[in-house]
Amino acid sequence: MTLLQPDLIFDGQSLRKGVLRLEGDRVLAIQDGAGERIAGILSPGFIDLQVNGGGDVLLNTSPTVAGMQAIAAAHRRFGTVGILPTVITDAPDVLDAVTDAALAARGLPGILGLHIEGPHISVPRRGTHKAAFVRPFDDRTLTAVRRLRAGGVRVMLTLAPEAATPAQVAELAALGVVISIGHSDATGAEVRGLLAAGASCFTHLFNAMSPMVNRAEGVTGACINSHAFAGIICDGVHVADEMVGLAIRARPLPDTTFLVSDAMPTVGGSDRFTLYGREIHVENGRLVNAEGSLAGAHVTMAESVKRLIDKVGLAPEAALRMATTIPARVMGLPTGIVGQSAADLVILDQDWQVRAL
Repeated sequence: MTLLQPDLIFDGQSLRKGVLRLEGDRVLAIQDGAGERIAGILSPGFIDLQVNGGGDVLLNTSPTVAGMQAIAAAHRRFGTVGILPTVITDAPDVLDAVTDAALAARGLPGILGLHIEGPHISVPRRGTHKAAFVRPFDDRTLTAVRRLRAGGVRVMLTLAPEAATPAQVAELAALGVVISIGHSDATGAEVRGLLAAGASCFTHLFNAMSPMVNRAEGVTGACINSHAFAGIICDGVHVADEMVGLAIRARPLPDTTFLVSDAMPTVGGSDRFTLYGREIHVENGRLVNAEGSLAGAHVTMAESVKRLIDKVGLAPEAALRMATTIPARVMGLPTGIVGQSAADLVILDQDWQVRAL
């Protein structure tokens, strides 16, 4: 038995004093008393449900177990202990390859499942996704998803109401797929149709979705008004800090908005990579293509948590929930620090930076 006494413990809901009791590699309880002193705040490691790449590896171009492991390892250095490797819109053969890899990677440390972002999206709201690969929902993807779920792999699928019917969404939801609405130019009514059919999440709120205007809520307003979960990128680039705070405050249910990095290979890697045969590079903290348009994010979950606290003004407990408890809940994973492996805990300093794993 090991007893650890940090300055504070984040138990999954709040910050508290106490002693962490471990048996072997597993957290058994938080208790009173004394233990080995640790300077800092002990917390479950971060969970990121949208990770395109890391460590100079992009899942679309390395759709293998080794590629997934390299991406997970790159993000673990920054306190993210669990990821959904994310494959974006591409040729059907790429989805087949990444499906094989996700099945082979099931149960490996740090790999929680697979996020399929596209190709069933809106062309006008595709962002950096290649238009030539965008298509309506089809049997090719359904077969891949069925294989994944039959193999016990957790799946998040980002799609647009323009590309899938409520009946198709209901079929996917019945398989246990987390349907996330995104990359869409749909109306609020179309969005609500998919929510009623079983969609339960939205992909990177404010980005690649029809905006709110005075006479139409668009996907953005429908998301904020809904009881569904919503991922959001907090890097000061994709969404203004003021808008992040506004959206969180405006949601009708608390603890339904969570952080995602939408990270590309530059996290833990060099400052450039290739996507669809074109170079993407970091410029003043932004990932841009040759035309200067945004192409994914260059941010970690740790940086996002700190920004939520320092710039958005969120309470530390709320920011930590957005990086740990809420994304775990989205995917049906255990929440809280009790039951965690000691290898999946992080130590944060008083400035909310990851000090150690």
